[in-house]
Amino acid sequence: QVQLVESGGGLVQPGGSLRLSCAASGVTFDYYAIGWFRQAPGKAREGVSCISGKEGSTYYTDSVKGRFTISRDVAKNTVYLQIDNLHPDDTAVYYCAAEVRYPPCTVVAVMYEYWGQGTQVTVSS
Repeated sequence: QVQLVESGGGLVQPGGSLRLSCAASGVTFDYYAIGWFRQAPGKAREGVSCISGKEGSTYYTDSVKGRFTISRDVAKNTVYLQIDNLHPDDTAVYYCAAEVRYPPCTVVAVMYEYWGQGTQVTVSS
């Protein structure tokens, strides 16, 4: 019933930008928080940002604060992650995830029930 589909990844140069999309079905943003996570080879999955249900308050981890912006289009049931000033260590598979949760949202991966398939972001010269 719940499906999350990420898109927008690709190969970019350091300093470049990407906008990732998470198209959600079977999810209402009145109740579901959406998180963005990334996983680089050999590393644990890392939460980077989330947006709460209802009012849509946002949270960013220190490693991405100031460069990443999470937003949503309620009418389109889509959450975005705008990434600016990309660094090589941003290279990872980026996932969106959803959970029913009262605000605030969380970037703890094990708290999320539904996951997308991921989209690859590669930052290289």
